[in-house]
Amino acid sequence: MLVGEAPGEKEDQTGKPFVGRSGRLLTDIITESGMDRRDIYITSIVKCRPENNRLPRKLEYTTCIGLYLNKQIDLINPKIIGLLGNSAIYALIGKKNVTKIHGNVYEVDGRKYMALFHPAAAVRFRKLIPQLEEDMLKLKNLID
Repeated sequence: MLVGEAPGEKEDQTGKPFVGRSGRLLTDIITESGMDRRDIYITSIVKCRPENNRLPRKLEYTTCIGLYLNKQIDLINPKIIGLLGNSAIYALIGKKNVTKIHGNVYEVDGRKYMALFHPAAAVRFRKLIPQLEEDMLKLKNLID
C-alpha cells in the first residue's frame, strides 16, 4: 500500500490516483523494483484536492484518515505502508523531514510504515529519483 498527500488535478478529475507525470514516474519506479502497480493499493490522506492545490489542513486530513483511510488500511491489511512525502509521513506517523528519514521503517500501532519521497518532488528535483528508486527496492525486499 502507498499513501500520498492528496489528489492532483488529473486525479481529482479521473478519480484515479497518480495518473499525471508523477504517476508515470511512480509506475516506472514500481516496475523497475520488480513489483506490479496493479498489486499495490494507492491512495491519499485526503480524498479530494484542496483548493488551489494547497497542503491539506489538519482537520481535513484527520477527518479523512478517521473516516476513510483507517478503514482502507484495515480492509487491505498491508504488510507495510509506503508513505509518499512529508504530508503523509507526518499525518500517519508524526515524523518530519523526508530528506532525513526516507528509507526508514517505523512501527506505529502494530503497522509498519516506510518514509519515501513523493514522486512529484522527484519530478521537480530529478536528483531524488535514484533515492526513490533505492527506497522502493528496499520496500519490495521488505514485502518479500
